Amino acid sequence: MATETATDVVMPQMGVSVSEGTITKWLKQEGETVEADEPLLEISTDKIDTEVPSPASGVVTRILVQEGETVDVGTMLAQIGGATGGAQPEAAAPEAPAPEAAAPEAPAEAAPSVEQQAPTPQVQQPSGNGKAFVSPVVARIASEHGVDPDEVEGTGRGGRVTKQDILAFIDNPPAAPAETVAAPPESGGTQAPAPQAPSPPSAPQAPSPQPAAGEQIEAVTAMRRGIADHMRRSLDTSAHVTSAIEVDMSRVVAAREQLKKEYQAAYGVNPTYLSFIARATVQTLKDYPYVNGELRGDSIITRSYVNLGIAVELKDGKGLIVPVLKNVETMNLLGIAKGIAEIAAKARDKKLLPDDVQGGTFTITNPGGYGTFHGTPVISQPQSGILGTYALVKRPWVIQDELGQDVIAIRPVMNITLTYDHRLVDGAYAGRFLRDLRARLESWEGDGG
Repeated sequence: MATETATDVVMPQMGVSVSEGTITKWLKQEGETVEADEPLLEISTDKIDTEVPSPASGVVTRILVQEGETVDVGTMLAQIGGATGGAQPEAAAPEAPAPEAAAPEAPAEAAPSVEQQAPTPQVQQPSGNGKAFVSPVVARIASEHGVDPDEVEGTGRGGRVTKQDILAFIDNPPAAPAETVAAPPESGGTQAPAPQAPSPPSAPQAPSPQPAAGEQIEAVTAMRRGIADHMRRSLDTSAHVTSAIEVDMSRVVAAREQLKKEYQAAYGVNPTYLSFIARATVQTLKDYPYVNGELRGDSIITRSYVNLGIAVELKDGKGLIVPVLKNVETMNLLGIAKGIAEIAAKARDKKLLPDDVQGGTFTITNPGGYGTFHGTPVISQPQSGILGTYALVKRPWVIQDELGQDVIAIRPVMNITLTYDHRLVDGAYAGRFLRDLRARLESWEGDGG
């Protein structure tokens, strides 16, 4: 929002279910000049870490929310003064004159009460069912744990219940109030009110952890809290089962060596093994719609499209994010390779937008780049499956020679896992999916389609 003298910078809405964000870093300080669309600050939500561009050119005149603070969407974070001449910070509004003391002879009702003088604070707006408004994230968590949000004391703006409030309430539910016993009525007089049992003392707030020798303490980021909640909720929701298969990647290795120079010279793209596996996976998903589907209440949802999530580690292990490549079934190998490279770069450079991390139908995670050969990834809700790709290693492998005899050869072999939701996907179904995926990779030709 802009005025004649300043432009307000507010916490942006970073997705339908995101109701708050944390300031992780101010890239400009008060008094510094900033250009329109130049990165102004970095924020973190439970879904993404991203930079927020400046809405206008000018001078940063006021920073209202400091690094590390979490605020609601729409909260004013800073103000930018006009660039011409460098706007100065707005002068503080003059204090309202103190109300004159009421004359002794004035009737009591003529003097406004303190409650009338002060504006009524804005509290949570009630919804149509009489309950206070809560964000979709809070409502979902409350529903999963059987908690009434009205019972939770909110610390957000206007008393709103935040995600942290509901999680703290679930971890430390309040003690049940002690029952009160009514006193017997006094003879010949009015019944005395029942003595109120003293309210139980509130649980002491846990002291801040003190590091021992050789330990360091750092605050949990909004993204790390989001990952923790999402992973725990997934394990509580889905019946996780993991199946694995070994794949001879000889043909993929040969195809990659052939295409690598061409792709890099003509398009600036490195065709990684992940792009080959993604291409074969998308082709295989056509025949196994439940792996690309989801359970939605009492209904099974299947799709004619694949929105492929690619797990990306952020710098220094500070988080994991899953940007989504949309409609991958329409892409060839080159398009997939370019798409994966672009979304991975956007994730690491904190350039992702809310739409970049939403709508995934199936996910691939690739820890094999660090040498791991097996794992059991956690499904990204509400999806039904996640594929794990692991280290490509040379191993002795039994093959048939030209005479049909079994011989031992050295082959590049990769383990691939499929973790699936057994509520929807059965073991035999998952096994056939992996079998057909392996067949595609081991017989790779051309574009792999």
